[in-house]
Amino acid sequence: MQAPSSSDQSKVGNRILDALSFEARAILRPHFETIPLTANESIQEPGAPAKYSYFPVSGMISVLATMADGGQIETGIAGNEGMFGVSTVLGDDAPSQKAIVQLAGSAIRIGSAQLRKAADANAELRGLLMRYAQAMLVGAMQSAACNRLHLLEQRCARWLLTAHDRAGRDRFAMTHEYLATMLGVRRAGVTVALQVYRDGGMITYNHGTMTVLDRAALETSSCECYRFIKGEFERLLGGA
Repeated sequence: MQAPSSSDQSKVGNRILDALSFEARAILRPHFETIPLTANESIQEPGAPAKYSYFPVSGMISVLATMADGGQIETGIAGNEGMFGVSTVLGDDAPSQKAIVQLAGSAIRIGSAQLRKAADANAELRGLLMRYAQAMLVGAMQSAACNRLHLLEQRCARWLLTAHDRAGRDRFAMTHEYLATMLGVRRAGVTVALQVYRDGGMITYNHGTMTVLDRAALETSSCECYRFIKGEFERLLGGA
């Protein structure tokens, strides 16, 4: 059996970091800190100084917009395909969004100042982070259109597929209340949508957990936004 290359051995399990060359990753490695991601943990409050950027290895981070009346809706997701904190590389030291851990796991944490300094000094890293920022922007724009034009059932399927991708397993923690918050709708609407998918044998749920039983059928039930957003990430990030 062929021994793994030094590049393979240095990989950490986050697709953004692992897409970097060995040399570019070595610049960041002294600043890596592996931390647990605890469900419902807040890792960024609106307007607070952004001290760290997070590159999930497992689990999922949700980015939330908060209204004056306290209402919230999800505007972005980061799993092991991406990161939270690219705004600091773009020059925003106090982002207006809230970020919480939606699915428990672990992440590579890097000081925002160290990440920005490395990006300024390394064109490969800077280019990858800029493409990721563009992918996130495209995703947010498509989600805004989806929220306005597509049925709740379709949006719910899109979100479940997105969570399933990042969970890395068929069964993951999720309550009706939490899903309603993520979609910006009432709990009753989410309950009806999930009942349709459960009756169709696509999912099951029990005691705060969701299990995907028939992913292919769930993809068929989703709107085109899931495939479009996923395709744009692949187009912009390539092997990342």
